[in-house]
Parts: sequence; C-alpha cells; structure tokens
Amino acid sequence: MNTMSEVRHGIYEGIFLFPQSAAADLRGVIDHVNSILDRAGAEVVAMQKWDERRLAYDIASNKRGLYILTYFKSDRSRIPSIERDCNLSELILRAMVLRAEHVPTEEIEAADQRATLEDEIKLRETQAAEATTAAPTVTATAPAAKAPAEAPAAEAPAEEAPAEAAAETAAPETGDAG
Repeated sequence: MNTMSEVRHGIYEGIFLFPQSAAADLRGVIDHVNSILDRAGAEVVAMQKWDERRLAYDIASNKRGLYILTYFKSDRSRIPSIERDCNLSELILRAMVLRAEHVPTEEIEAADQRATLEDEIKLRETQAAEATTAAPTVTATAPAAKAPAEAPAAEAPAEEAPAEAAAETAAPETGDAG
C-alpha cells in the first residue's frame, strides 16, 4: 500500500520559447523559467540556451524566438501546474514538457550549460553598463559635428556680396531711365 502514497519522481525535458525581444534580458528569462519550476518543486538538472531562431510561423506577431531547454526532476503530479504556469505566462510564447527517461544521463549532463549562461549574462550586463557610460561621450562629440555645418553659414555672406553688387549696378541703370 505504500506504493500508492509514494511520490513518483521522473526526469523531464522542458523547452520554453520566448520572443526575440526577451533575449535582451537573458537573466529575466532564466529567472522566469527557474521560478516556474521552483513553484512546482522541480529540481533543475540542466539548462541550455539555444540560439535565436526564425519561427516557422508568426506567434503573437513574433517572427523569431529564443529557446531555453531544461532537464529537471519533478513529481509527475506537478507537471500540469508547470504547463498551466507556462500557458498563463505573458513572457512565454510556447512551452512543451516531455518525459526524458529515454535521454541518457551523459547527454543531459552535456546539455548543462548553466555556467556558460551565467558568463553570457555577466558579459551582457557589462556591455550594457559600458554602453550607458559611453552614451554621454557620444553626446559630447555631437556639438563638434555641428561645427562643419556652421562653416557654410559663414560662407553665405560672401555669396550675398555679389548679389548686393549686382543690385547696386542695377540701381543706377534704373535711376538713369527715370
């Protein structure tokens, strides 16, 4: 009778599709997947970011998407709550959860790129920080770019001078006729 009350854990493969715009906040994407799995009491075994790919058809006006592949251990009775959370999520376009008992342990371990993901997240955050500190430098060089635009304005009075001379020569001619 203990077998009925025994919790049945299994290993599952989850693929989560996010819009391309979500890729800018990779940490938010990873945290979102982790929070869904944590709420269900799942233990993440491996996580991998696939490249952004072109979708076969538009999903919610998105032509490209970011895929996150995860392997996790969970009680099988909690899988419907994971799927429900994915369907209710405003960030996730599509999600699929399958049993991964057929996947060899070596393949699951090879798919674990959480350390690489953390490195990529830190690199993106560093680049974003550098871009925000470099932004004032770009605006500081903008006034220098206006200086050549002022030079043609300085040449304009020189162009007006011949027009004034032509007007002066035209004025005496009209004065003689009058």
